[in-house]
Amino acid sequence: MNFWNDPLKVAADWLTGILVGWGMNDVFAHVLVVFLGVFALIMILMVIDIFLVWIERKVVARFQDRIGPNRLGPFGLIQPFADIIKLMIKEDTTPDGADKVVYNIAPMLSMMSVLVLWAVVPLAPVMLGVDLNTGLLFIIAAGSIGTLSIIMAGWSSNNKFSVIGAFRQVAVMISFEVPMLAVMLIPTIFAGSMGMNAIIQSQNIWFVWLSPLAALIFLIAAIAELGRSPFDLSEGESELVAGFNVEYSGMKFGMFYAGELLHAFTFGGFWGILFFGGYRFFGLEQVSPFLAVAILLFKALVGYWVIMWVKYTMMRIRIDQMLAFNWKFLTPVAFVLVMVTALMNALLRGAGSGLYIAGMLLSNIIVAWVSLEIVRSIGKKERERVEGVKQIVEAHH
Repeated sequence: MNFWNDPLKVAADWLTGILVGWGMNDVFAHVLVVFLGVFALIMILMVIDIFLVWIERKVVARFQDRIGPNRLGPFGLIQPFADIIKLMIKEDTTPDGADKVVYNIAPMLSMMSVLVLWAVVPLAPVMLGVDLNTGLLFIIAAGSIGTLSIIMAGWSSNNKFSVIGAFRQVAVMISFEVPMLAVMLIPTIFAGSMGMNAIIQSQNIWFVWLSPLAALIFLIAAIAELGRSPFDLSEGESELVAGFNVEYSGMKFGMFYAGELLHAFTFGGFWGILFFGGYRFFGLEQVSPFLAVAILLFKALVGYWVIMWVKYTMMRIRIDQMLAFNWKFLTPVAFVLVMVTALMNALLRGAGSGLYIAGMLLSNIIVAWVSLEIVRSIGKKERERVEGVKQIVEAHH
């Protein structure tokens, strides 16, 4: 078998053969090779995470008309490594009265919740960890670990600001999970499977053209899940100092920060997989698995750039506005969209591809238009009510 056609299998067979030749049992050799593969993937992700720090700073500098890192190394590329050294030599503090076990586990869970998601990410047609036929369910389950780590960090810190920040962020995360999970059913309807690789393989046309509204809702919910602006209530500096992680220092704080950056990149990857064809791009993924990986990572980076764009453009909104937006608008629209998509899929299943695409796209436009008209009508009534109350108050004065 050619290494360039299936590099993981060739490398695994070669390493397993060496270990067996040294007298190791076949089962133990296989387990060790799998462990080394997982370890290598984690190391690659951590290297990507390091450079995400540099990328974010450079992008933000361009948004805000600044230079960004430019002192350490060419274009400031060594700046992230200086940050790591700084975090490693900082004093590791634990507040008095903190639950030390929970306090120390929380940062590790935060990072682990991101890393385990990559177990089901298809990097290429022949390069994937576990091809679960319920891959989307695994993402949902693994993502809940991040929510748990935040509430653990806030509660165990013995700090009221930490607890408030944790409760606010968990409220947002749990709320916005509902529309996210709803729209994740739409690629499942199109593909007829919850497997990540099956969803990619079924995208002869990107699903974003069939349901652009679902892609938009997924992006909004993902930004809220990440706790990034305008949904960054866990770090409302004017009220909470630094939110749930205010008591953390050194590498523990670094793990939360690194987990957030990698989580944003991972959600960019999921956005690319569910709606933009994953590693597929005009057949180039068949040329080489490495080219397929490059295509997927590029799409993930584009999604990450969009998340950064929103973060550094929009201001934070109040929690009541945020939850009202979710429960009164985003969630109903997501459920209606799922029902309309399922209905249109059943009606147009036997039709030609052109009619199917046109029908799905038109149904999305109609749902979006009706939703905006309802919001506009409610907003008009609310303005009239407020103006009426104002007039009454002025008349009494």
